[in-house]
Amino acid sequence: MELDDILALAGRLLMASIFLAAAFGKITNFDATLKYMEAHGMPAAALFCAAAILVESLGGISLALGFYSRWGAAALSGFLVAATWIFHTTPDQRIHLLKNLAILGGLFQVMAFGPGALSFEGRGQTTAARESR
Repeated sequence: MELDDILALAGRLLMASIFLAAAFGKITNFDATLKYMEAHGMPAAALFCAAAILVESLGGISLALGFYSRWGAAALSGFLVAATWIFHTTPDQRIHLLKNLAILGGLFQVMAFGPGALSFEGRGQTTAARESR
């Protein structure tokens, strides 16, 4: 086990925690989330809220486990770009915009390099074994 593998796991878990917490917040505050979405002009807010919960939950689990993690990261990237565009482009949302761009960078890293050895996909492979492919 190499430091790169531990860092890849830590990065995936930290990113997953953001999406899983957001999904949980939408589930437990569904009505408030709908009102927020409607206030930003979202049509069919209930449908989009349910879709957001699904993407954040499945994508977060995918990242945490390192199982189909590139697909999970890609789905979360699409979701994040849309959510950022809709909710975080005004000047008072600058920090959220920048935070989302940083998260997007982490998701791109997972898409580019995979989840690392400490994952269901890596199943204990060393970094050197993966790089030799």
